[in-house]
Amino acid sequence: MKNIILHITAGQGPKECQWFVSKLANVFGKEAAKLGLECELLERPDEAASSLLISVSGKGCEAFADERTGTIRWIGESPFRPKHKRKNWYVGVKPIPNDDDVPELKDQDIKYQAIRASGPGGQHVNKTDSAVRATHTPTGITSVSQDQRSQFANKKIARLKLVLIFEEQRELTASKSKEGVWQQNRELERGNEVRCYEGSKFRRRS
Repeated sequence: MKNIILHITAGQGPKECQWFVSKLANVFGKEAAKLGLECELLERPDEAASSLLISVSGKGCEAFADERTGTIRWIGESPFRPKHKRKNWYVGVKPIPNDDDVPELKDQDIKYQAIRASGPGGQHVNKTDSAVRATHTPTGITSVSQDQRSQFANKKIARLKLVLIFEEQRELTASKSKEGVWQQNRELERGNEVRCYEGSKFRRRS
């Protein structure tokens, strides 16, 4: 079955944008279900998290991803600062690159280590050593996945996170200057939005 991993990120946005990341993941899940697609959260939703990974599977997942890749806006009052004048909040969505697009990340250079999951507790946090830390030995870059029940699944997601880190570093390097980096962060807000939702029920705005 065809599968695409989407990365939803608040970029450099404030707490409201981080909150919108988790809400948007739930919206995508409902939209995917209506289209007969499977949508799975690969990480535990957290209103303080700046990004999330979701997996979309099934016939038509490519079109689903294409229609949502880019800047997405939510129009609504801040859930944290009721008197805040700002009403527009932005997040970015993009697919995780394929392995072929990140040739410098070789399997033989990645070391995996089983670790005990950490977190606030609850039924969604593993109580065994199924969490995995992936380390890219040439650079020392690490990633951790602990939200899946099996060590095998966490291993795959930890590797996906390494791919994402390498891709983000490449984008920053391509900026070549502080001005370029600043502009890249601003693009999330200034870019042409591909979708817009509004209100507490996150209705899509046409």
